[in-house]
Amino acid sequence: MKLLRYILFPFAILYGFINSIRNFLFDKAILKSTSFDIPVIAVGNLSVGGTGKTPQIEYLIRLLSNQYKVATLSRGYKRKSEGFVLAGNNSNAEILGDEPFQFYQKFPNIQVAVDANRTNGIKQLLSQKNKPEIILLDDAYQHRKVKAGFYILLTAFDDLYADDFILPTGNLRESRSGARRANIIVVTKCPKNLSDEKQEEIRLKLNLNCSQQLYFTFIEYDDSIYNLEDKIAVTEIKSESKVLLAGIAKPKPFFDFLKTENDECLIFPDHHHFSETNLNEIQNKAQGKKIITTEKDYVRLKDVRMISKLYYLPIKSTFVNHQQNFDATILNYVKG
Repeated sequence: MKLLRYILFPFAILYGFINSIRNFLFDKAILKSTSFDIPVIAVGNLSVGGTGKTPQIEYLIRLLSNQYKVATLSRGYKRKSEGFVLAGNNSNAEILGDEPFQFYQKFPNIQVAVDANRTNGIKQLLSQKNKPEIILLDDAYQHRKVKAGFYILLTAFDDLYADDFILPTGNLRESRSGARRANIIVVTKCPKNLSDEKQEEIRLKLNLNCSQQLYFTFIEYDDSIYNLEDKIAVTEIKSESKVLLAGIAKPKPFFDFLKTENDECLIFPDHHHFSETNLNEIQNKAQGKKIITTEKDYVRLKDVRMISKLYYLPIKSTFVNHQQNFDATILNYVKG
């Protein structure tokens, strides 16, 4: 695979050149970007998946939703619906996509919408009778037809964009220079005890401009697993033989947190729609054992016949330091 990526290097140069022209045309307002009169915060990344956008969006929801009417707008990746959809009582993961449906279930006081056309999606949200006061754009860093008021760029600690290259040779959707559009850069999935020296090393590597802020976060796992009826402490479940199941971009930390030597690990592609064959395979592997999955996978699996044995492990994004500065920056932007 690495050899193939190097062979495709000329295509990466061509893709990067085309992408640079596109960004230049948006920068010079030759291609139109639509801005809006309410705070719009875009969260995204330069690389393809696996940077922790969902816990970052959830962090912003918790920060803002007690004071403001918040809406999230996502593309709704791999959903089986089209156009603009506003989450409601009949929504599910197939209609919204797994991550938006997760937002809808966890945060009943916000509006959750999906639309591949973010400009239309924002207009539709603002036409609602109970229109939002803030819109969070999920995975919209490259969606330049909308000009957000504030950009948060995520990059994973073990896969920094500064060490990567553009597709298909690397995993970047656009060149590293795209990071200049960000107001805040968050290095995600860090070690919990990340040293000040390592933070400074990363700061120098990312080469931020003087107006950009840099923060570091780690993934914090809940101390319990859950389903619709039950809650079990992680310390208790670790002693049991179980099946661990993940259909996310980078599942290794999830497995590492829960796995013991007698456990079975099942890996599926990111945003995977589970077929009848998949469900039979999972049941055959489980043989009555508990099945623990990620929260994102759980919203796609919770209605199937294995429901009583299926649990999920929640996660959240936690700041290594300077959380109050981050919160203040976001709140000041919204107030302004």
